[in-house]
Amino acid sequence: MPALADRLLPWFAANARDLPWRAPDVTGWGVLVSEIMLQQTPVVRVDPIWREWMARWPRPSDLAAAPTAEVLRAWGKLGYPRRALRLQAAAAAIAAEHGDVVPDDVDALLALPGIGTYTARAVAAFAYGRRCPVVDTNVRRVVARAVHGRAEAGDASARDLPDTEALLPSDEADAARTSAALMELGACVCVARGPRCADCPVSDLCAWQQAGRPAWDGPPKKGQRWAGTDRQVRGRLLDVLRGATGPVDAAALEAAWRTDPAQRARCLDSLIVDGLVEQLADGRFALPGESDAPS
Repeated sequence: MPALADRLLPWFAANARDLPWRAPDVTGWGVLVSEIMLQQTPVVRVDPIWREWMARWPRPSDLAAAPTAEVLRAWGKLGYPRRALRLQAAAAAIAAEHGDVVPDDVDALLALPGIGTYTARAVAAFAYGRRCPVVDTNVRRVVARAVHGRAEAGDASARDLPDTEALLPSDEADAARTSAALMELGACVCVARGPRCADCPVSDLCAWQQAGRPAWDGPPKKGQRWAGTDRQVRGRLLDVLRGATGPVDAAALEAAWRTDPAQRARCLDSLIVDGLVEQLADGRFALPGESDAPS
């Protein structure tokens, strides 16, 4: 569907959200930080934290040299805090192996610790204008509807990358902008619930629209519960440690989640295994690197 890009590019130029990591002076490092933060986290929550991080750690070497406890505190409530550890590990590799500059090649990006297929392609496209398909949930939904006439994309498939690449123009810069436009369309117009088809620049090309917008006939989506999950408990425990000036005793963590002591213990163990919490010889607990703080 080459005509799709012809429609998307002017639409994106006129309607793209003014996000700080899209500014022309943002480096590959700024784009990498944004992509890690945006994984499973809404833009509105990422925006202020990204600005703080870039002011505090404008280069990979700055983050690599920062105390891990400080990094975890700065991550705040973005969720999935292991991403902060992975980002710091990637920063150390960039500083040591790439002259403190984020590489522009997908394979070099994939070789960095903690960087997966999506992030590598997103940085190559959005920071360096490379022609490579960038596939997230929003893009998969746009392709499912516009190309395949399905209301939902279903489970991830080996066809996702080639299906998306087929929509990209041959010109590298146009292809990179089309990748961003596809993502923007899925995030703002071709949304999961209540798609705004009347505002869509490619509605007349959309196979789903042409088919009468048939309902999804695949397996139902499972709702994501938050209350009472291990994710909530882990977050509560980390909140205690982030709010402390040093190590805390077990009683402080027990007070954070009294509902299910076994669950609390399991979550605390998992935080230790993930390298997000340390248990000291005296039985207290701390963020990584704060073991020498006074009691």
